[in-house]
Amino acid sequence: MLRENKRNMAFSESTRVSVAPVVLQVLPSLVGGGVERGTVEMAAALAEAGWTALVVSSGGPMVRELDRVGARHIELPVQAKSPFVMRRNAGQLARIIREHGVDLVHARSRAPAWSAMFAARRTGAHFVTTVHGPYGFGIPFKRLYNSVMTRGERVVAISEFIRSYILDNYRKVDPDVIRLIHRGVNTEIFDPEKVSAERVIQLADQWRLPDGVPVVMLPGRLTRWKGHRVLLEALRLLKDRQIRCLIVGGGREGYRRELEGLVQKFGLQSVVHLVGPCRDMAAAYKIADVVVSASTEPEAFGRVVAEAQAMGKPVIAPNHGAAPEIVLPDVTGWLVPPEDPAALAGALEKALALDTLAREALAITAIARVEANFTTAKMCAATIDVYRELLHRTPVAPGSPG
Repeated sequence: MLRENKRNMAFSESTRVSVAPVVLQVLPSLVGGGVERGTVEMAAALAEAGWTALVVSSGGPMVRELDRVGARHIELPVQAKSPFVMRRNAGQLARIIREHGVDLVHARSRAPAWSAMFAARRTGAHFVTTVHGPYGFGIPFKRLYNSVMTRGERVVAISEFIRSYILDNYRKVDPDVIRLIHRGVNTEIFDPEKVSAERVIQLADQWRLPDGVPVVMLPGRLTRWKGHRVLLEALRLLKDRQIRCLIVGGGREGYRRELEGLVQKFGLQSVVHLVGPCRDMAAAYKIADVVVSASTEPEAFGRVVAEAQAMGKPVIAPNHGAAPEIVLPDVTGWLVPPEDPAALAGALEKALALDTLAREALAITAIARVEANFTTAKMCAATIDVYRELLHRTPVAPGSPG
């Protein structure tokens, strides 16, 4: 009987990969953010390739985007961290895998990954994980909890910084299972040639920007680790310069009021404007003369840095995390020590002093670098290559300790 079951499983595996493969991505929710955006982009790429794209999450407004790209969403409370709910989710995911003939499960977050891993074990589906950021080890058992993200048959690292983090902290992970796939920028959207003058004028009018005044921009959520205070302190050192600084993004109202207090304290009321969220970031980048990332904690990738460079803009970023993988120092931007207002002020001076020819040369190099290394199309193609790599071999039991 055991031999017969094995023969049936082998037959099932061979026939499943001979037709269009079915890939199930699992993540906590589809509310918004980089992980969610990457999930939708992968679903679109799978559908375009003729594969079947399924996504399981607890839901959110981005479900509509899955519908538009031809993927199917199935709602489960996979965001829950309760062991009882996670166990129940594993059973539900196993049922979904069997019902839909899922060949491969791709988990993008820890709680869903535990349920997905056990479901893959039960069903013989392949199991892939993506490590989207470094995880802390502050409380007991946290390392074990985090380790599920290193237990895929293939483990995708979104930057060399993340690859190093995995190998440094999970010594049992075989380096050969890690695949470095940088996150991608949608160059259909972030293309300076496709941003009309009307869009730029509309934003400039909305933000009441005076003509001819250089614009410094820090995009990102209003959260403390994004380093807004570092930029404000740097601008205080440049008070004699006529510039405008746009802080673009939404967040907690309490933190916004704190930043407004710092603007007043530093005497930057005529310089700094907190403009809130922006729906047309391509036009926003086109307005900027220099784009700043001032994160005080290392970024796993740094979407702002890549998007700004796709738009041909000089970038200043802290010299940690993945920023050194994206910025060519003194060529496409500047890397400065994190949390160093004086160094940031010095880099701002250099960026704002660029003449027209230097800006054009920088833009050409930055755009070419993004197109060669950091596009959504390349990210999706490389991920599908990982799927193909696994679908032509027999599944191994996922979950060997990290």
